[in-house]
Amino acid sequence: MTYALDTNIIIHLLTGTKTARTKRDEAITQGNKIVIPKFVDYEIQRGLLCNLSHGKEKAYQKFCSIFSVCDMKADTWKRGAEIYADLWNKRLTVGDADILIAAFCMVNDYTLVTDNKKHFEVIDGLNFINWI
Repeated sequence: MTYALDTNIIIHLLTGTKTARTKRDEAITQGNKIVIPKFVDYEIQRGLLCNLSHGKEKAYQKFCSIFSVCDMKADTWKRGAEIYADLWNKRLTVGDADILIAAFCMVNDYTLVTDNKKHFEVIDGLNFINWI
């Protein structure tokens, strides 16, 4: 199985949330792969630069050397548009960032690891879990 980390889970891992680290270690021990969607990488780097967190930036760079940052291919963008249209027809609103992260996971058959159930539970067909 491959797990894709959401922004909030990476923050939990970097700040030392024990349950997140334990679940990450269990996933690795069980032979699972862990990746970072490029859009999540953007969100983390944006936050680090806005807050001028140079120490945290180095910790994040080390984190990225362990787990792959994966680009989003053309089919991800198309799937994202389909998710948006489906939600729009249901009169539901989810931010573009979360839609694209979900699309990335769905196209690649990855399980999203997030602490934000509310944003993702309305997206049909998305597999997600919470490590918190």
